[in-house]
Amino acid sequence: MTTINGEVAPGFEPVREAFAANFTQHGDIGAAVCVYWHGRPVVDLWGGVADLDTGRPWAQDTLQLVYSATKGATATAAHMLAERGMLDLDAPVAKYWPEFAANGKADIPVRWLLSHQAGLVALDQPLPLVEALAWDPMAAALAAQRPLWTPGTAHGYHGRTWGWLVGEVIRRVSGRSPGRFFAEEIAGPLGLDFFIGLPPSERDRVSRMAYQRPAVDLTTVPDEEVPEELREQVAAWRDPNSFSNRAYAVTNPAAIDFDSPEVQAAELPSSNGIGTACSLARMYAALIGEVDGVRLIVPETLASATAEQASGKDQVLMFPSRFSTGYMLPTEGNLMTGPNAFGHTGRGGSLAFADPERGIAFGYVMNHIISGSHDVRAAVLADAVRKSVG
Repeated sequence: MTTINGEVAPGFEPVREAFAANFTQHGDIGAAVCVYWHGRPVVDLWGGVADLDTGRPWAQDTLQLVYSATKGATATAAHMLAERGMLDLDAPVAKYWPEFAANGKADIPVRWLLSHQAGLVALDQPLPLVEALAWDPMAAALAAQRPLWTPGTAHGYHGRTWGWLVGEVIRRVSGRSPGRFFAEEIAGPLGLDFFIGLPPSERDRVSRMAYQRPAVDLTTVPDEEVPEELREQVAAWRDPNSFSNRAYAVTNPAAIDFDSPEVQAAELPSSNGIGTACSLARMYAALIGEVDGVRLIVPETLASATAEQASGKDQVLMFPSRFSTGYMLPTEGNLMTGPNAFGHTGRGGSLAFADPERGIAFGYVMNHIISGSHDVRAAVLADAVRKSVG
């Protein structure tokens, strides 16, 4: 039995039970969950193993890479700049980043970068990974890239490129890299243990990821045996030239070792944020209310930031998705805790979100990467939170 450490406030015992069940029933190896309710922490739990190779236990200050849950942190930085009058989300990207106007992109507004509508999910010529990690070569390549669909006519998840696109706008507007802006304007005031670009001094606290192989590789299954609702998605996986594959092949090699010191130290604002569940929950709590005297954006900015911008069939994911200006919105596959919630998932299971209607802010991080709809860990925790608050 995995020892569950930490505390829950009275009434939130179902979250502890769900968290424990994730270890016994749903595959968790090392994980943490944190919940804020109306600006105060009510759940802070952790348990399991941070590194299977060494047996290092998960501690309260263990850091975890959260893949695309990083996008919520980066989007927050953009909205803070917009609130300060430094960034107009409806202005052309080229106003702030003149080189971006190349190849017919002069009129693309900043908002379309944030909401995955710009058609820049891939590069015609992937860059060597070392150049992508250096930032400037990737920003230049994206500025020169032609859109792969008419911008604004469709949306598709910019899984990797989103971070460089939005991050370069943040850099041009603020004069600071997105990681530095986050550190100084969000993490610092709130006391967050979360980094976009990991300092070498924090490396020893980072959990090491474990990956679950799919029980069945659907790309090898005869067409007639693939479930009908998955056939279009599987066909895209089989096609090396599909958006579904190209969106994650913008570097050479396409596979990125996110456990490596070089990748963790770089700034990848779409995918390499590293921190604690409580830091994510605390950030989202400060988006919907005041936390220890700090509120990140005012209610009017929040309403604009969380209004739906794109929905329906996703050109990359090949299933329905919903986005506001930078945040994911609830779908049938990711209900969060209610229809007014907003946040972001990360590859393999992590999830952070806020539900302003219920006063909830939630963060869940884990090191066992499980792909597919059978991964219910975050969902059962969110459901337990929803039941706890009524």
